[in-house]
Amino acid sequence: MSRPKINRSVLKPPMFTEFKPVGVPSRILSQTFLSLDEYEAFRLADHLGFGHEEASEEMNISRSTFTRLIEQARKKVAGMLINGNILTIEGGNIHFRKNTIRCNSCGHTFIIDINANIVKCPECNSDSLQNFAGNFGHGRCCRGRNR
Repeated sequence: MSRPKINRSVLKPPMFTEFKPVGVPSRILSQTFLSLDEYEAFRLADHLGFGHEEASEEMNISRSTFTRLIEQARKKVAGMLINGNILTIEGGNIHFRKNTIRCNSCGHTFIIDINANIVKCPECNSDSLQNFAGNFGHGRCCRGRNR
C-alpha cells in the first residue's frame, strides 16, 4: 500500500484553467489534464526561473518530488502544444497560500492571503466577487495549513 501524498503548497490559483487551439471545436479535441501541483512546478521553474531546490522549498516538497512534477508538467504542456489538445488545469493534493479575487462589477483583480475574508471590492465596494480558490473547492480548508 502506498503512503498518502503530502499536500503541496501552491502560491495562488491560476486565473485561466483551460487552453485550446483557436478555431477547432472542443468536441473533436483530446484533453490533457495538468494538476495544480504540476502547474505550480511549471510556473516556478519555467516562468519564474527557480532552480529545483528553491522551487521544492517553495512547494514544501522534496527535490526529487519536484523533479518528477516538473518533468510530468513539461511533457503534458509539450504534448498539448504539439498535438493540439485542450489543456485543463485541475485537481491535485494542494493547498493555496494566497487567493485571487476579481470584482465582477469593475474588473479589479487583487491577491489576498488565503486566511483573509473579503466581502467587498476595495475599488468600487461591490459585493459581486469571484473567488478563484473557491473555483477549485479551496479556501477555508487551506486556512491555518500554510506557512
